[in-house]
Amino acid sequence: MISKKIIAAGITLTVLFSACKTKDLKMSTANEQTATEKKVVVYQVFTRLFGNKNTTNKPWGTIEENGVGKFNDFTDKALHEIKDLGVNYIWYTGVPHHALVRDYTAYGISNDDPEVVKGRAGSPYAVKDYYNVNPDLAVNPAKRLEEFEALIKRTHNAGLKVIIDIVPNHIARKYEGKTNPEGVKDFGADDDITVEYKRDNNFYYIPQQHFEIPDGDIPLNGEKNPLIDGKFDENPAKWTGNGSRKIKPDQNDWYETVKVNYGVRPDGTKDFPELPAGFDQKNYQEHFAFWQDKDVPNSWKKFRDIALYWTAKGVDGFRYDMAEMVPYEFWSYMNSSIKMKNPNAFLLAEVYNPNEYRNYIRLGKMDYLYDKVETYDKLKDIIRGKSSPDELTSIQNGMSDIEHHMLHFLDNHDEQRLASPEFAGTPERGKPLMVVSATISTSPTMIYFGQEVGEAGNEDAGFGKRSRTSIFDYIGVPSHQRWMNGGKFDGGQLSEPEKQLRDFYKRLLNFTINSSALMGSFEEIQTINRQNNEGYDALLYSYARWSENQKLIVVANFSSEKGSEFNLKVPSSLISKWNLKDGDYQMEDQLHQKKTFVLKVQNGQGEVKLIIQPSESLILELKS
Repeated sequence: MISKKIIAAGITLTVLFSACKTKDLKMSTANEQTATEKKVVVYQVFTRLFGNKNTTNKPWGTIEENGVGKFNDFTDKALHEIKDLGVNYIWYTGVPHHALVRDYTAYGISNDDPEVVKGRAGSPYAVKDYYNVNPDLAVNPAKRLEEFEALIKRTHNAGLKVIIDIVPNHIARKYEGKTNPEGVKDFGADDDITVEYKRDNNFYYIPQQHFEIPDGDIPLNGEKNPLIDGKFDENPAKWTGNGSRKIKPDQNDWYETVKVNYGVRPDGTKDFPELPAGFDQKNYQEHFAFWQDKDVPNSWKKFRDIALYWTAKGVDGFRYDMAEMVPYEFWSYMNSSIKMKNPNAFLLAEVYNPNEYRNYIRLGKMDYLYDKVETYDKLKDIIRGKSSPDELTSIQNGMSDIEHHMLHFLDNHDEQRLASPEFAGTPERGKPLMVVSATISTSPTMIYFGQEVGEAGNEDAGFGKRSRTSIFDYIGVPSHQRWMNGGKFDGGQLSEPEKQLRDFYKRLLNFTINSSALMGSFEEIQTINRQNNEGYDALLYSYARWSENQKLIVVANFSSEKGSEFNLKVPSSLISKWNLKDGDYQMEDQLHQKKTFVLKVQNGQGEVKLIIQPSESLILELKS
């Protein structure tokens, strides 16, 4: 859903306090992870937009006017280039069949009422059929599932893994499972619609009341459509996806969706078995065993079966929309079932309440949550002049026990583009944010397609507005299209600055996925430099990352106007941990390769004379 907050999480860390008040965060290997593993990079693509070559970009444009991308646009060449960027996983966003305004009745698909569809292309989070895929994405809609299965195979052949969305909290108001497997009933098929709540109902109802179209948004911008008549047949009305219990939702409600009932009574109490004390320390096998003899709500079984259906087709993981609106006991049931089929499944959730992070990781058995509320928001505040880089340290230390599970990103389908005026303002100003986001913790890194070539989201797509690349409309993505170069995927139309930017992302991401230090220990060296270094600018931020075989110092300059020349102080605590004797040590910048510096150690203290340009970052590796 749009306009949300997020946070992520991971491996257990132990906090050690040094004499100089810095914290050394060391990974624990007790949480099914080892320090020898490498960082992971996720490349999110909005599947409908990725392959679109049409550059018309008319607001509210149709497919015929503005074009649409297809599964087949992800060619072997395209996938190779994504892999070569330094990527491990592709999250194909918007794959499940969702409500949209287009006539596919020739393929047995009913038309959707524009009054309960956002935009023309529709929200990917109003799923209409969980057992099939968006017909817009297929060259032949009758073979749409086969075309996606072929994409899964191509992706795997390229050495990449596949993530798709599951939206557990809500579904489209007009859900129709036209391709359900044998024995699978649609959501709500067996509901008792005479009552507001019953445990095994799939929905919540407002008995004896008809649903009413919300006021506000004009469907299709006023275009005529036979289904636009001020009515939508839903009797009795259901609760809306965001929990609204009104028969006539507000225009800001998620009116295009209905909320799924997971056995939580209207008063908020739970109508299902709860996990016993101590299960936050149990592994997924023990969680799976717990649920085997338990009677659980019908919706739990439906979503488990949906996830296992896609797992069986080769999908390697899922991104769960608004997961915190669904009880973590369900996630224990669901995720343990997935892990029993694929122990390496990548399970990523959208959770915004910091007080609930650990519950969804440890009890819900999530692998990762978005680190939106803390790291993302702080980096955005820093580049917009609203905060100091110093505060990044307290965030890192505060999440030390779950930092590996906190997926880092600066751009995604919900957020303002990194290069937009509303965020960093330019792609170059986003560079130091990207370096810190990708190197400060052991967590996975995610980038959004077009970010690596500076896409700013300047288009007025219709329902979707500027600064975000629209998820509701048929639209082109200009910077990405220049890289796509008519399907050659060779960057042939990119400007020189765009080529340089993509090269920066390629060097950075490939470094991260091959660095053992970035899966090792952390110590900030910001404090000693801010307090005892007059030449150290307030918009600089520095820290060390290391493993047994690799030692790094990262310095980022968030200022886009001022370069700095200074002697970076390296505290005795770090010199001791690195077992360095007095003397000179060469350090080589891993982002630029040709830049070398000298770490001078004297009396157990270290200094490196640095010159850093505006918006530049240095990743200095100690050479033996």
